[in-house]
Amino acid sequence: MSSSLVSMAFITGMLGSGHCIGMCGGLVSALSLSEAGQKGGWPFHLLYNLGRITTYTFIGAAVGWLGSALAYTDRFRLITRSLMLGSDIFIILVGLGTAGLFTWLNASKLDFAGPMQSIATAVKGLRRLPPALSALPLGLMFGFLPCGYLYAVAITAAQSASITTGALMLLAFGVGTAPSLLLFGGATHWLSGQTRTWMLRVAGLVVASMGVVNLLKHLRLMGWLA
Repeated sequence: MSSSLVSMAFITGMLGSGHCIGMCGGLVSALSLSEAGQKGGWPFHLLYNLGRITTYTFIGAAVGWLGSALAYTDRFRLITRSLMLGSDIFIILVGLGTAGLFTWLNASKLDFAGPMQSIATAVKGLRRLPPALSALPLGLMFGFLPCGYLYAVAITAAQSASITTGALMLLAFGVGTAPSLLLFGGATHWLSGQTRTWMLRVAGLVVASMGVVNLLKHLRLMGWLA
């Protein structure tokens, strides 16, 4: 079960990379230049993505730990089971909305503002450094940027109630997003228009599938399914 969730997290990251490019591809390209005009090149982008994926993995481990701390406590059993079922249904709806079945809820609508002021202040200081020195800390910080796909996978990772599975799911998600961001210049062309739209729709179906997998698991845990 956990291996299928990790695989689906990777596929979600890979297919959802068109959203990543649209959201932060240009920003990453701009950040690869220091204020002195020094170009970071491939070393910058490799270190940036390493930092971003490291943050994702940490988030996965943290939410997996939180899920394990809550899911099986007798005192909060009814509450936590209700939360698990509710979040399963929410993830399914987010996935189906992203796939185009309706417009009132999808992954892009989960991109609400995060701690952007603090990040902006830190970025201003880091950009004074050579790109090779700023890349890794920038990636670590920008891993916390608001992203609907990240939230969807993180909620599913929390439901796994496992630090290891949670970390592996977010690691796989981050690795899945990396190729398109690394190849941003070329990917912009072939991920435009209808191709990009269909990739995001398929990613939505994969997100919904993760919700279905967890919903079935939780219903069995509660004895509602054989």
